[in-house]
Amino acid sequence: MLLTCCCAVLTGARSIRSIGQWARAEGPFGSRRALSTSTSTVQRLVCRVCSGGLVYLLGCDPEGADQVAVDGKAARGSRTATGPAARLISALTTAGGTVSQARVPVKTTGVTTLPALLAPFDITGVTVTGDALHTTADQARFLVEDKKAHYVMTVKLNQKTLFDTLRRLPWQDITAEHVSRGSGHRRRETRAVRVLTVTDLGLGFPTWSKPRVSTGGGEQRRREKSPVRPCT
Repeated sequence: MLLTCCCAVLTGARSIRSIGQWARAEGPFGSRRALSTSTSTVQRLVCRVCSGGLVYLLGCDPEGADQVAVDGKAARGSRTATGPAARLISALTTAGGTVSQARVPVKTTGVTTLPALLAPFDITGVTVTGDALHTTADQARFLVEDKKAHYVMTVKLNQKTLFDTLRRLPWQDITAEHVSRGSGHRRRETRAVRVLTVTDLGLGFPTWSKPRVSTGGGEQRRREKSPVRPCT
């Protein structure tokens, strides 16, 4: 069955569903005898054999990409009677290609997995983005000092000291560089982006010189957050 999955990928299959379709149509090892299998069977097999899932067969090289986004999710169909669903952390390019994927160890967070996820790749000059979970000085130093990359990180209230420090900067004196308006989820929302250059906040983030604040207000909801832009 595993060899059948590999054959399907070599012939152009790029999803669990398409692998299952190829297996049913072509049979094992390219024979004309149909292989009775389901998408869920293929999913379970790939997840058990490859901790990173199907991306181990389909991963792309991030060298030369402008940006790589890091995010996590729970693997569908991986929950068992004795254990929780497998949590995966993935790195993707802006073109939609998956660079790598790794399973987050039980009782840990994706923070500890990010270095191992990107360590094998040359991401010199690439901007790596991540959510608030990855906003730590250690992650920033790994990206800048070890991988020679840039970073854009989101700051929220789970980093209260950092959030308060950024919020005290004179944003009210800065003209918005970008304003967007949209609607969705039963509300209308306006977002304004302001960028401020600072010399040193003394928070241990390497080459940090351009904090950016993005504020949005709508008729039913108001949000505020402070992503961090890299210094080039």
